[in-house]
Amino acid sequence: MARSSTRPTSRDVAQAAGVSQAAVSLVLGDKWRGRVSEATAERVREAARDLGYRPNLAARNLRLGHTRTVLLVVPALTTEFFAGVYTGAARVAADHGFGVVLYPSPEGIGPARDPFASAQAALDGVIASSMAADALTAIRGDQLPLVMLDSDPDGSLGVATVNLDIADGVRQVTEHLLDLGHRRFLHLAADVPSWTFEVRARELAARTAEVPGTSVRTVHAPISIEGAHAATEAALASPGPHPTALVCDDDKLAAGAYKALRRHGLRIPDDISVTGLDDLALATAIDPELTTVRLDAELFGERGMHALLAVLEGRAPEGRDIPVELVVRGSTAPPPQP
Repeated sequence: MARSSTRPTSRDVAQAAGVSQAAVSLVLGDKWRGRVSEATAERVREAARDLGYRPNLAARNLRLGHTRTVLLVVPALTTEFFAGVYTGAARVAADHGFGVVLYPSPEGIGPARDPFASAQAALDGVIASSMAADALTAIRGDQLPLVMLDSDPDGSLGVATVNLDIADGVRQVTEHLLDLGHRRFLHLAADVPSWTFEVRARELAARTAEVPGTSVRTVHAPISIEGAHAATEAALASPGPHPTALVCDDDKLAAGAYKALRRHGLRIPDDISVTGLDDLALATAIDPELTTVRLDAELFGERGMHALLAVLEGRAPEGRDIPVELVVRGSTAPPPQP
């Protein structure tokens, strides 16, 4: 369909969908439920997409006193996981006439002291990862409607929390390794002061403690290939029997550990099994492919945005944790026989 050189209007959308302008306003303002049918709403959305129509949000926001802009605060974008979180949040935001501004916060505090002249004036709400929570005070984000991701529900800064079921993911990993017969564990833990990593350590300790004769040694590393390599090297050089299972807090740590294990002549999984957590693209790029826990980053972002919308509308957000899934690949096997 040829498009006009002039900007399409709501009247054009109404004509294309065969509805009134009032119906277009209801649908694109997400106020159609109970007033128009689902089929009509979809017809309006399809017509708007085909025409490239965008509501005049600036004029509407002047009337409503809102910017319809949300800030997403994440750690430095060093993996695709938080890109997925952004994709999911932005998709839901767009469906509700909101925009999402991404604020990566390396080392806790972002590159700018304050990315907005006044965060409260420029934003309607904030979604923040607990890994970047320190940045909130720098941008006064903790004074706005706030949803925390990967955060302790009992001690959160936010009015709502959205979590992946990380504890269950660690339980699945640990039970998989215990069932294979592993009893000597090395935990390569992320050197990041965050609730989500505390959960990993706590659950691993709790599950292994239930099986007599099982030991866990923990070493910490920054979340980088180089950091994981160095920490694993140091652990392997220490006296005592080698572990038969290496549990890594995320896939990037596992990739660094692979390099150290190979340098020591250890075969994966013949001599030592390795697990990760995230299921990044990296997990299938290394050899053997990594047994890990799949986290749905886009669904995480979607749920975070839905929770913030609920808070802004005075509704109770969904409280259920997002399920995770163990993906068994070639990096795990029974331990070597003595």
